[in-house]
Amino acid sequence: MTQQIATDHAVLDNATHGELRVATGAAVQFGDGIMACPVMPNEFRQVQAHYPILFRLDAEGQAFTAHALFGFDTGENLFLNDGEWDARYRPLAMAVQPFLIGRSRDGGDAQVHIDMAHPRVGHADGVRLFDEDGRPTPFLEEMSQLLGTLDQGYRASGAFFDALRRYDLLEPFSLEIPLDDGSKNRLVGFHIIDEDRLRALDPAALGDLHAGDHLLPIFMALGSLAQIGGLVDRKNRTLRYG
Repeated sequence: MTQQIATDHAVLDNATHGELRVATGAAVQFGDGIMACPVMPNEFRQVQAHYPILFRLDAEGQAFTAHALFGFDTGENLFLNDGEWDARYRPLAMAVQPFLIGRSRDGGDAQVHIDMAHPRVGHADGVRLFDEDGRPTPFLEEMSQLLGTLDQGYRASGAFFDALRRYDLLEPFSLEIPLDDGSKNRLVGFHIIDEDRLRALDPAALGDLHAGDHLLPIFMALGSLAQIGGLVDRKNRTLRYG
C-alpha cells in the first residue's frame, strides 16, 4: 500500500515567507529515504554518471516514466551518508524539494510554490529564502533555475516516451543480485532499453529519433546500466559496516 503524504502547497512570496528557512542536507528525515526517483531525459547525461536509469510502466499500462535507482529495497537510499548526498549530481526531482512549479488554471506564467508540510521546511538552522530586503537569496535563485530545468524536461518528456513506444524500444527487466552476506535482492517491475531492437532499426527510424533529439538520452540510459555494479558495491558496504 502506498503511504499518503500530506502536502500544503503555497505560492512563495517574500511577505509570507520572508523569514522562512529550509534544510538542505540529505537524510531520511528530510524525505530522502526512497529507492528511486523520477528523472527527465534532459538530465540523463548527468544521471547516468552515478545511477542506473530504469523505466517503469504505470499501473494502468498507459505511460512510462524514467527513474534513477538509489537502492534495491523500498525506502533504501544508498547515497545517504552522514547528512550528505554521496554523489556529485542529485536528480532534479530530489534537488528541488520542497519547491515545485505551479500554474494558474488559465495557464498563466509559472510560479514557484513551496510545500509547507515538507520536512525540510521551517528548520532554524536551514537556509533563508529571502534576505533582509525581501530579495531572493542565491539559494532560492538556484532552486528557481533547477525548477525551470525540471519543468522544461517534464514538458519535453512525452515526445521521448512516445518515441520509445513507437519503436518498441523498452523491454521488461529483472535482476537477481547475490550479496556478500549470502542474501539475494531481486529487482523487478522495471524496463530497460532493448539494445538489440535499437541496433535493428532502419536508417529512417534512426533518423526520426535523431531529429527528435531522442538518441542521446537513449544512449545515456543504456550506458547507465553500468552503474548497477557500483550500486551493488554500496549495498555490500552497508551490509558490512552499517
